[in-house]
Amino acid sequence: MKILQQETFGMGHWRALGIGMAASLSILLATQAQAQVSIRSINSVQQAGVEVVRIEMSEPLTEVPKGFTVQTPPRIAIDLPGVVNGIGRSVVEVNQGNLRSANVAQAGDRTRVVLNLRQASGYRAELQDSALLLVLESSPVAAKSPGEPVHFAASLNAETQLLRDIDFRRGQDSSGRIVVNLPSNQVGVDIQHQGQNLVVEFLRSSIPAGLRRKLDVSDFGSPVQSISTSQIGDRVRMVVEPKGSWEHSAYQSDNQFVLEVRPQKIDPNKLTTGPGFAGDKLSLNFQNIEVRALLQVIADFTNFNVVTSDSVTGNVTLRLKDVPWDQALDIIMQAKGLGLRKSGNVLWIAPKDELAAKEKLDLESRAQISLLEPVRTQAIQLNYTKAEEVAKGLNGQNVGGGSSGGAGGGGGAAGGHSPARILSPRGSVMFESRTNQLFVTDIPSKLEEVLTMIAKIDIPVRQVLIEARIVEADDKFGRSLGVKLGFNDLRGRQGGIPGVSVGGNQYAVAGGNYNGVGYSTKQSDENKFANTQWVNLPANVSSDAFGGATAANFALSLFSSTANRFLNLELSALESDGKGKIISSPRVITADQVKALIEQGEELPYQVATSSGATSIQFRKANLKLEVTPQITPEGNVILNVDINKDSRGTLTPQGFAINTKHVQTTVLVENGGTVVIGGIFTQDERDDISKVPFLGDVPYLGNLFKTKSRSSIKTELLIFLTPKVVSDKATVR
Repeated sequence: MKILQQETFGMGHWRALGIGMAASLSILLATQAQAQVSIRSINSVQQAGVEVVRIEMSEPLTEVPKGFTVQTPPRIAIDLPGVVNGIGRSVVEVNQGNLRSANVAQAGDRTRVVLNLRQASGYRAELQDSALLLVLESSPVAAKSPGEPVHFAASLNAETQLLRDIDFRRGQDSSGRIVVNLPSNQVGVDIQHQGQNLVVEFLRSSIPAGLRRKLDVSDFGSPVQSISTSQIGDRVRMVVEPKGSWEHSAYQSDNQFVLEVRPQKIDPNKLTTGPGFAGDKLSLNFQNIEVRALLQVIADFTNFNVVTSDSVTGNVTLRLKDVPWDQALDIIMQAKGLGLRKSGNVLWIAPKDELAAKEKLDLESRAQISLLEPVRTQAIQLNYTKAEEVAKGLNGQNVGGGSSGGAGGGGGAAGGHSPARILSPRGSVMFESRTNQLFVTDIPSKLEEVLTMIAKIDIPVRQVLIEARIVEADDKFGRSLGVKLGFNDLRGRQGGIPGVSVGGNQYAVAGGNYNGVGYSTKQSDENKFANTQWVNLPANVSSDAFGGATAANFALSLFSSTANRFLNLELSALESDGKGKIISSPRVITADQVKALIEQGEELPYQVATSSGATSIQFRKANLKLEVTPQITPEGNVILNVDINKDSRGTLTPQGFAINTKHVQTTVLVENGGTVVIGGIFTQDERDDISKVPFLGDVPYLGNLFKTKSRSSIKTELLIFLTPKVVSDKATVR
């Protein structure tokens, strides 16, 4: 195994780059004497309006060194293999243009120069005689105008190359990934904004006719709506049309170029991009670099030590622009089939098969240890939880099922294998109900797990006091006016000729029915005075609005001087106005997540037919019931699953009493001590009734003697209030 260890500067603010000043002055001098090239000076100059950082060497370099940029804080890091620090100090103050200072750090036969900038900027490296020139971009990368092209990769191919394939995939967090398979890693790429679109151009390349098309990818649920690819001269142009608020990043691994467009998300604590990546941004551009050397760059940039397996080999071509370092590491591992395991600040990187094989060996060794390790017995005293329920849980049985164990009995050695079993195959548990103890026999590691679990569940359960207020209010109003009108002719009884003479014939007139006429003409001796009424429409007070009250009556009789002819009139009227309120307030206290029930009422008998044909008596409840299951949330609020019934005796029917039912069932979240209205029913019943004699009842004014009027209005309202209170001490319960 090779260890790529993080190197840090002596100054704390250089830790973001992971470069160390671990070597002492004597080691630096000894290394400098052996190296062939050393750094003599670092300065900044302006050439033709461009800022150039000049690093003077003792001898010319053989090739342009590699480096990378950091956006936050803005820095440029250059690695110089085979070069030592000949300046004599590690910090060079410049303070000219965009360059603040330069730090020089040496580790072994490698030296890194870090340029501390005022604003983020790209660079271009050139060799001039014995000097290394770093040409800084005239405008910082962060301030680049949206329409200005970003040169992702320079074109290194002399001839036009044919692109292989274009694919679209939906990535994490609803991002869209356009994957382009390049013929080689020599193809240049430019990326730029044009309005709301992204334009990617592949330089000195061509595309097959089958790929020159427009792809509609709006159904993938990413910001990308369409991808249009066309051939423009000696380059391939790809137009990506996103929508909404989005951001993009691009990276290339060997011959695969990936453009990722994702919804823009702003983290208030740290502004980073990428699906689940939160590292500082960096830019890398390496051609055919060893994977181990690339991992060394990541280790130097972060605060982690990297340990790589000996089987990690091979080279990779990588171009990254403003990508979080953890996403860069993920891209490298995916390209080479590597896996990662983290332990503290150490990252162990190896092929995925090797990591899986090692983990498998670790698990097999633990399994062998558990089979050979001696068992021991632990007695556990439970204070708040029933030992029987815990024993069933350890054995993988359903809590609450099975027969209850007595003292010294219960669940012996576990027989079957259950997915929910917590004990090992060699473990067993026994409970003792009288003292509420558990006796667990198992290997020491399992005993520790059991003790940890019991310590979490054997705790006092918080209680909740639930108070319900059921308010029933009603407002009743009724008014009724009726009349009785009748005529009675008693001349035939008391002397005289009854009726009226018309055409020589006598016609008797009487109200009511035949009995009244027969009595007045002496056809019947039975006195049916009620049958003398023509109109019998008294006040109708049958509505519930009158509450069973009796109407007031007023009678008037108009008769002749001989008192043998009568005109009788009776008026009846009643007006009723009533208001009522019924308040029911059941309370119940229960433990957290335990159902509680409280009810009060009566049972009403009714007859039912049996199979033999006889009748039997059964009972039906008409009661007030509160059934509730509380759950205390981590924030201190209470979730209530409630079922409330408010039944009462109704009207009497031939089969028995009817039941007036009011029922509500719901689940609601209430703050501790707060009150919530969980239900309400409002009903309003208004009636206007008129009963009258046809035609006569429609006569103005006089028609009131031939009709009855009734008006009623009944309003009822039901409200149910709930107030939960978490009980914190015994005083609250009392």
